[in-house]
Amino acid sequence: MRRISAQYIFTSAGKPLKRGVITATDDGTVVSVEDTGGDLRETAATEFYNGIIIPGLVNCHAHLELSHLGGQIPAGGGLQKFITGVRSRRDAQPGEIAAAAEKAERMMVSEGTVACGDISNGTASFEIKGRSTIQWLTFTEVFGSDPLIAETRIGEALAVSAAAAAAGLKHHITPHSLYSSSEELFSHITSHITPDSMVSLHFLESDEERTMTGDHAARALALAAGCLRLILVHNTAITRPEAELLAAAGNTWFCLCPSSNLQITGTLPPVHLLSEVTGHIATGTDSLASNNSLSILTEMRLLHDAAPELPLDEIIRWGTLNGAVALGMEETLGSLERGKKPGLLLLEPVDLHRLRLLPETRVRRLL
Repeated sequence: MRRISAQYIFTSAGKPLKRGVITATDDGTVVSVEDTGGDLRETAATEFYNGIIIPGLVNCHAHLELSHLGGQIPAGGGLQKFITGVRSRRDAQPGEIAAAAEKAERMMVSEGTVACGDISNGTASFEIKGRSTIQWLTFTEVFGSDPLIAETRIGEALAVSAAAAAAGLKHHITPHSLYSSSEELFSHITSHITPDSMVSLHFLESDEERTMTGDHAARALALAAGCLRLILVHNTAITRPEAELLAAAGNTWFCLCPSSNLQITGTLPPVHLLSEVTGHIATGTDSLASNNSLSILTEMRLLHDAAPELPLDEIIRWGTLNGAVALGMEETLGSLERGKKPGLLLLEPVDLHRLRLLPETRVRRLL
């Protein structure tokens, strides 16, 4: 049993606790959360840290299998050039893909990630995910704009889903985006989406996307109506009316990946606008093809810099509890509450007066 305190504890389930105390078993299960009102009576049995304690981080959107593309695609070329770059470079030797994915998984663990919604087009990352300490939700992704290959593409995706099931991985079939699937393929995909399905959709990543397909909001709403949760990823070019319409569906989540957006288009999503419209905001990293790391802490720092008027505990919630809820893992992860096993992280150093992350803030695992 461990009794742990810090200058602040952000539980993601309520207000920040000044010098609160977390009691947890050695395996990380939270036994109690004590609000001391800031009046901590230190004892020999209490560990005290000069930083902020938070739950383990949840990465709502990554592509582990693209880790071998790190540093290979020039930044700033726009969405179309990025997509072309990924397609021309994604095929590599299985050993190269697996080695890069394993290195990336270790990076995520060291950065405090406890869960991840991961896009898979193939099976190269499945063995790594199967033995990882991270809890994974695998989205078997489908795309193909040529209607003549629609049946082939859905067949390939179903084979990947079967392999995920055989590997013991939770998985859901999902379209890559609204613009990258023919009507025939999209019809095949939706026939495999049920009221229990989770869907992860690259959505309005740039203004270029608007020229590639019709009414984004209407089509996304149709998807949301047929699934349990719809995670809209990026939202860089989303407008307030679109955000309000989609948020009103109730089961939509807006996943923001600012580092990737800056690298591909040099544009951030409208963080303040989305925070005014909805509380359903989560955080992702995208892949190493469009990011220098897979650190949710880095993404949260960028989001807070983009909307400094938001309290830090709200930004932390996006990278913890909100991601867990979006991925259906909130029963055990995402917040420091009795009975949960969410992981326990220390952020240090931090600006404890303004409650802001610093450029040098790092994650340290406590449990």
